Amino acid sequence: MDNIDAKGTQLYAEEVGCGDPVIFVHEFADNIKSWSPQISALSRRFRCIAFNARGYPPSGVPDNPQLYSQEIAARDINSVLRGYALDSAHIVGCSMGAFAALHHAILFPDATKSITLISCGYGAAKDQEAAYSEEAQVLAAKYSELGSVKMAEHYANGAFRQQFKAKDPLGWREFKTRLSQHSEVGAALTMRGVQAKRPSLYDLEEDIKRVEVPALIIFGDEDDWCIEPSIFLKRTLPMAGLCALPKTGHTVNLEEPELTNRVIADFLTMVENRSWSKKTDYLGKSALLSGLE
Repeated sequence: MDNIDAKGTQLYAEEVGCGDPVIFVHEFADNIKSWSPQISALSRRFRCIAFNARGYPPSGVPDNPQLYSQEIAARDINSVLRGYALDSAHIVGCSMGAFAALHHAILFPDATKSITLISCGYGAAKDQEAAYSEEAQVLAAKYSELGSVKMAEHYANGAFRQQFKAKDPLGWREFKTRLSQHSEVGAALTMRGVQAKRPSLYDLEEDIKRVEVPALIIFGDEDDWCIEPSIFLKRTLPMAGLCALPKTGHTVNLEEPELTNRVIADFLTMVENRSWSKKTDYLGKSALLSGLE
């Protein structure tokens, strides 16, 4: 258990295992514990590091709104790297954490061995950008008004959490309990500063095209908001692979831990073996005649 210095606060982090370093970055609705199934499996082969984002105790909860943003969230990942004296690491993120992982790769490509982006897409589409920002502001206000316990009842029962609830009621209840323990201040400031103001993925297309690190994109096929953005990322990231898990919602790594672990482990192994190659560009070529050209 370690405390990592970051901009204006400290981040609580844990590490286990030996091997190439993998840093896990959690989603808005959870914390470091959401990665337990992945760390239990992957720490046999990799040095696994997970941390609570700023605003999520026992990490610090700054009360200055200026200390919460998408860029700061990405730089916090880099603070964790530096805190463990790492030159680079594989970055695995879910939802809010996936956006941070992608931004880390944009800002710090030399410090990024690979990125795994799980359920990356909420509010990313241009036609949803304004509505998502407004809804994030409403959600932030509700956290301040109702508190985390009541908000957990609503948020854990969202449309794209029902798949998790149906598949694994016990796991879902544990998820809801963790959600109920969030800091109201941290949740509201994260929603206002990180979620509501983050740029659309589609506005970052040119930046994303320059991210030439191995990338794995995972999404659930019933997580409607993440399907099209995941396909966009597959087409835009030069070294991306795409994995859709059937009958799965937003909480992919908890809904389908064994499948998620297998896919991530295979991906990381291929990256370390340098067998995860850049994709071939077939655009503009005939599907039937390309082999004859």
